[in-house]
Amino acid sequence: MTEGESAPQVDSTATATSDSSAAPVPTEVRAHEIHHGDAPAHHLKEQDSIGRLTPRPTFMEHLVESRDAMFHLDRRDSSELERYFHGPREMDKHSKWPTFMRMHGSVMPKMILPLLTVAAWSTFITLFSKKVHYIGVNNILLTVLGFVVGLALSFRSSTAYERWADGRKYWAQLIQISRNLSRTIWVNTGERQGEEGKVDLLRKITAMNLILAFAVALKHKLRFEPDIAYEDLAGLVGHMDTFARDAHDNERLHPPAKSFRKAIGEYLGVSFAESNPRKLIKRSKKPLGHLPLEILNHLSAYIDSCVSNGTLVSGLHQSQAIGMMASFNEVLTGTERVLDTPLPTAYVIAISQIAWIYVIVLPFQLIAVLDWVTIPASIVAAYIILGLATIGSEIENPFGQDVNDLPLDTYCRQIALELDIMTSSPPPKVDDFMSRPDNLVLFPLSQNGYPEWKDRSVEDIRAALKAKVIANPAPAPSDASTVVETLSFKAPKSSV
Repeated sequence: MTEGESAPQVDSTATATSDSSAAPVPTEVRAHEIHHGDAPAHHLKEQDSIGRLTPRPTFMEHLVESRDAMFHLDRRDSSELERYFHGPREMDKHSKWPTFMRMHGSVMPKMILPLLTVAAWSTFITLFSKKVHYIGVNNILLTVLGFVVGLALSFRSSTAYERWADGRKYWAQLIQISRNLSRTIWVNTGERQGEEGKVDLLRKITAMNLILAFAVALKHKLRFEPDIAYEDLAGLVGHMDTFARDAHDNERLHPPAKSFRKAIGEYLGVSFAESNPRKLIKRSKKPLGHLPLEILNHLSAYIDSCVSNGTLVSGLHQSQAIGMMASFNEVLTGTERVLDTPLPTAYVIAISQIAWIYVIVLPFQLIAVLDWVTIPASIVAAYIILGLATIGSEIENPFGQDVNDLPLDTYCRQIALELDIMTSSPPPKVDDFMSRPDNLVLFPLSQNGYPEWKDRSVEDIRAALKAKVIANPAPAPSDASTVVETLSFKAPKSSV
């Protein structure tokens, strides 16, 4: 969740219902009570006409809000200025400003204090040299130190971008696996007749939700958000017995408001104001488990059940499904590697010290040549050198909430939208779309549909295929008709 966005309210009275379409939200009720639907009476509103336990209306409202929140997660309860300097960026927005004038994604806010420090320091050195005693040095030091600083910044930038690119590759792989596995489940997994077919359909939908849940849970894990009652996750995994569900704590969803000084400090990049991102995990009073891994366990159990009940009969599809589960685990391990293997601390400290030493000694070298221009020249040089170092520090962890971090919320919404598109209609049947009259099998050579060409001989079809290469008709229908009329097919010209 972006800064300034209110955390979701979790109804502590919500419990399970026998309707499989409603997933319970994590509550303070004991885990076995939520799972089996035998919570005490005071947690329930009433029983319906067939004796089912009906949850309070706030539970369903929470699910509706959770669904809406998936598509508006980073657009609510925050000012335009805050969204401008905080991220991740929105991929669908386009700026017409020249690149050098853009502020969205710039590290300028974090450069304000360093540049002010350099300005004050260079001013002091210049005034001291002019009014008290000349303290300039030979500028040959610029060449020697500049080479070392260039190597250090190049190493810092390349390693940070490598981590950023690796994070994007793993999420691209996650999207690809989600598409393949969802297609295998929705299209290649059959549905039995009668009531068993209804069960198969509901299980397929649940499995599709678990594919999305894996991506969302991975996003929260990479951002050190250990709970499951987030708006985009609660309705997907609330029905499963997991460690994260048992360790649910409302206090993690309602952290104390930041003081004005702390908020300003974080905005300006002051290290003393930054909080430990793992503090919520360290403060947990119960084992948090590993939610993405537990989701994979449930998905694997579903694949095994499909093999056992005969709805996934093809050995090839079975192997593909099992292989994609292993690929999911590969993505999980890879993203954890990127997150937990930053640049060694010794390198980080040394590169930072080298950059600052160069900036500090710069006025001593420029005073002899530039005179009063030393002050703006030092500020410009500091912006270039410290700016590159700051960029390397910002993109080192590509899974956070900064503007330059990967837009994980956008990736999760993309997976959700694609799964909705896939499940919006039954698996296609070949006869339903192949034999339609508007299936122009030889377009643009011929405007005839599948039924007309089905009545012709194989020789006519192959001759038409050859004619497509020889004639190379233009895409315009009128030109295609003219070309076709010059060909000698057995069918009447009026039918072509």
